[in-house]
Amino acid sequence: MVRPVAVVTGGAGFIGSHMVDLLIDEGFEVRAIDNLLGGREENIKHHSNDPLVFEQQDIRGISPGDKIFDDAQYLFHFGGIGDIVPSIERPLEYMSTNVQGTARMLECARHAGVKKFVYAASSSCYGLADVPTREDHRIDPQYPYALSKYQGEQACFHWNQVYHLPVNSIRIFNAYGTRSRTSGAYGAVFGVFLKQKLEDKPFTVVGDGTQSRDFLYVTDIAQAFYRAATTDRVGEIYNLGAGNPQSVNRLVELLGGPVVNIAKRPGEPDCTWADITKIKTHLGWEPQVSFEKGLQHILDDIEYWRHAPLWDPDSIAEATKTWYSMLSSENP
Repeated sequence: MVRPVAVVTGGAGFIGSHMVDLLIDEGFEVRAIDNLLGGREENIKHHSNDPLVFEQQDIRGISPGDKIFDDAQYLFHFGGIGDIVPSIERPLEYMSTNVQGTARMLECARHAGVKKFVYAASSSCYGLADVPTREDHRIDPQYPYALSKYQGEQACFHWNQVYHLPVNSIRIFNAYGTRSRTSGAYGAVFGVFLKQKLEDKPFTVVGDGTQSRDFLYVTDIAQAFYRAATTDRVGEIYNLGAGNPQSVNRLVELLGGPVVNIAKRPGEPDCTWADITKIKTHLGWEPQVSFEKGLQHILDDIEYWRHAPLWDPDSIAEATKTWYSMLSSENP
């Protein structure tokens, strides 16, 4: 049997590895690319007997015509670097990977003649947004990570305009789920809290904990990307969240444990909330995993976070010094 072929950049990472799972379930031969700086090969090792090819490569080092793209129908581009603080400290690295790396993948997709390129964009492009946030909201990136992801998206639509490469982009709001990153910079609340729970340490809640995030479970994200690839629609931007924001206090309540409050940070919204009308209407997509059920999936696999860094108020303050100095309203 000849299987259709799909390429997943960042394929050993958090969302990318779940995309690999879904594609294999759908009968694809999958070719995953990852430099393993944020991803883990173990995330996809359970496919050892399945039609999966894994290549450890940096997307910036792959050239058009590489055999990994031979006969590829779809390219799902999750490869890149995230986190706010490192982007403020190392902006050129973010622009190189998230913009130039994306342009390189677009060229690879163009030369391979793929049927659809689906880009993992970020809702951070909206900045301190009005909620619920629609796709036509003003663009106002607050830090280099957000800028780099938005410029990567702009490159996608430029390749669509100039080279007629079929492209769709999905602006992800707050992804959560199993296999999320466990190392590196201070960042997403789940990784911080899960390690704290494992070590019986207080949860470091920013501000008063009433801030809310539009958390969407990772398998629902993979389903949305699959629909964006297989639809006839081209040149579309979709916001992707659950459309049902959850407060940090609610997360703490479900996790169970003591709390220590730390200072609220500049440049962070009180609420993220995706207006998902367009993706539901265009693609017939609906979130399937409730916040409570998704959290239980994570707790069932909590040992995954055993070797994650343990954060406390002092280490967080040290890690976010640059954040405060660069994004504070008092900064000239």
